[in-house]
Amino acid sequence: MHGKCKILQKLEGGVMKEDGVLGWGKSLPVPSVQEIVRNDPKFVPERYIQDHKNRPVLDSTTFGSDSSDIPVIDFSLLISGDEDELNKLDFACKEWGFFQIINHGVAVMVLSKMKAAVAAFFDLPLEEKKKYSMAENDLQGYGQAYVVSEQQKLDWGDLFFLITCPLEDRNMKYLPTTLPGFREAVEEYSRELQRVNEEIMAKLSLLMGMEEDGLKKLHVVMKQSMRMNYYPPCSKPDLVLGVSPHSDGGSLTILLQADEITGLQIKYKEGWLPVKPIPNALVVNVGDVIEAWSNGMYKSIEHRAITNASNARMSIATFVIPDVGIEIGPVESMMQDRSRRYKDIKYLDYIKHVLDRKMDGKAHTSFLKLEGEP
Repeated sequence: MHGKCKILQKLEGGVMKEDGVLGWGKSLPVPSVQEIVRNDPKFVPERYIQDHKNRPVLDSTTFGSDSSDIPVIDFSLLISGDEDELNKLDFACKEWGFFQIINHGVAVMVLSKMKAAVAAFFDLPLEEKKKYSMAENDLQGYGQAYVVSEQQKLDWGDLFFLITCPLEDRNMKYLPTTLPGFREAVEEYSRELQRVNEEIMAKLSLLMGMEEDGLKKLHVVMKQSMRMNYYPPCSKPDLVLGVSPHSDGGSLTILLQADEITGLQIKYKEGWLPVKPIPNALVVNVGDVIEAWSNGMYKSIEHRAITNASNARMSIATFVIPDVGIEIGPVESMMQDRSRRYKDIKYLDYIKHVLDRKMDGKAHTSFLKLEGEP
């Protein structure tokens, strides 16, 4: 897929329209937060100041639980068939929806190159970054996502979004040509995370009463995309959010926290719990699609990002989604011991429903559920 990257698939049957443009929704253009801070580090525009009920509490003593409670899974033991680690995965997906994995086999050099590539992109001059701005009706590129009105509150962060797999879905015009090694870093990291994702999916398939390739078959095609986040420091971090509360509309998300700064928080027992980075670990969370397929046994969890006054922070979220033409709904094995709670719905309809709205916790998952289900 080179040159003009022409893809002539119908929106109803595939991901792209002509010129590699996504047809899932669009986000209104907004100013670069990085540039706002560069021009005046003390200035926080009104649109970024959250309503009182949504403002973060930054005093860690208010949390009822500790980050150390979030499950940590030894990936090497999990894929070798260790029963305890498989049970830990089951518990993590049922009770938390989030876990960290260590010993995942992704080389430190691969992680470092990916972090460096993202840092180099956001270090580019604004005019250079703008060459990769999101086109209308496309969520790929540089900008912000989920901006659907001129009135909504904005997140304190910039992003760069790429579709990375399958290869024919990539839009080459969004790969920066002036950054040596950027494309190679993304491709190598993407391949490694495909492997990690497929291993996790295989174990989840077994836990859901299917063959190891059950979830892989349900996806038809496991599509992968990356959201590279840059959160500048904010002089009033108690008034803003780096990313508003939301759950992820795909099947699984794998996050690389690019530094040792804690910014990710997950909703747990009505409070917000920080996810402290473990060096070279990956954070994994259940998406809405797995919630639907598992008939609610595994739940996607609200999460958000906060900022701080002194340091910029970066992260790389890799999303796995099924082919948009499939229907999602509970698999047979998940309805043997519990009544059906989720309806069958075309995934394209669901993802467009999600992307057409601002981030609002788990409000959009009601679209997946049968009437009357909480």
